[in-house]
Amino acid sequence: MTTPTSGTTLGRELTLGILGGGQLAQMLALAALPLGVRVTVLEPDAQAPARLCARHLHAPYTDPAGLEGLAACDAVTLEFENIPVEALAALEGRVPVRPAGSLLARSKHRAREKQALRDAGATTAPFEIIEAEGDLDGALARVGGRGILKTSELGYDGKGQARVSSDAELWVAWADLGRVPCVLEGFVTFEREVSLAVARTPSGEVAFGPLVENVHRDGILRTSVYPAQVPQGTEARARELARAVADAWNLEGLITLEFFQLPGGDLLVNEVAPRVHNSGHLTQDGGGLSQFEAQVRAVLDLPLSDWAPLHPTAMLNVVGVDGPDGQALEPDWAAIDATPGTRVHLYHKAHRHGRKVGHVNLVAPDADTLRERLSSLEPLVP
Repeated sequence: MTTPTSGTTLGRELTLGILGGGQLAQMLALAALPLGVRVTVLEPDAQAPARLCARHLHAPYTDPAGLEGLAACDAVTLEFENIPVEALAALEGRVPVRPAGSLLARSKHRAREKQALRDAGATTAPFEIIEAEGDLDGALARVGGRGILKTSELGYDGKGQARVSSDAELWVAWADLGRVPCVLEGFVTFEREVSLAVARTPSGEVAFGPLVENVHRDGILRTSVYPAQVPQGTEARARELARAVADAWNLEGLITLEFFQLPGGDLLVNEVAPRVHNSGHLTQDGGGLSQFEAQVRAVLDLPLSDWAPLHPTAMLNVVGVDGPDGQALEPDWAAIDATPGTRVHLYHKAHRHGRKVGHVNLVAPDADTLRERLSSLEPLVP
């Protein structure tokens, strides 16, 4: 295996730059520290969670001085996809950016992403590209009569999208979304949502994360569970698809694929995130390598292996919720802490309705006990 760009190896100090300073950057930095890796984040928010454990360059993502600071690192990675492509273009040729700007440009734009997935051999839900008023005519019928209209860029956690079941609703939804470029996806009948991450080093070593079963509430991930209850062969198929996308997209770093598992076990790719993923947070506490260490290792071209919890593990998101009086509804922290196998992760973020402010990981000796404890844990978190 080759060594990182700077010629350093594990055991000698490495430096990693991150575009973004939120909770994912915080957890990446915490995973990097035991490896002797020092982290610098470029983030315009003065209260960025990652400031607590990494060097914080407080500046816009396109700030020349801030980008100069990242360019001094051994490699740069991404915390989330809503990074201006101009920032990555400014770093090109000065420092390895993993995943590359070309992959980000593809994954952050739903229309380009879906076409690139099909080009890689993956199947997606039926979709129509909506860029002008004339694209609306007949679009809903072509995707099956019901669908979800999503902005091509910037949407996440249920934002920037609307369900539609008639042409009139489609026209209204497009107007409500600002008449910006969108993708209209047809509804798919599926049994469950699952996700799987793949990492690929610049040397070409490939490793996979666990197949995780996910449940959403109001467009935001609510729970993730490992192992996923899927038909035999589903995880192997997910790995096959992830490998195909990683190779076709010349991945260096880590990406996460979200799938719809259809009756019978077939998989459709829903979306791709060019980074660690909310559903992978459970890898922090189930034993073994975490997704965060996997991304650090892949980006810095360090030895890499598959990662998955050694025990049945679940994750429950903690999202800001306002009560009828407008005051924040707090989880029952004492009861959560008293639940066997729990570990709390808070992001040091101010409360805001609908904002992810933390998560609780839960580890159990077997899958049945895990799901029983998760059922008792969920009512403790609004």
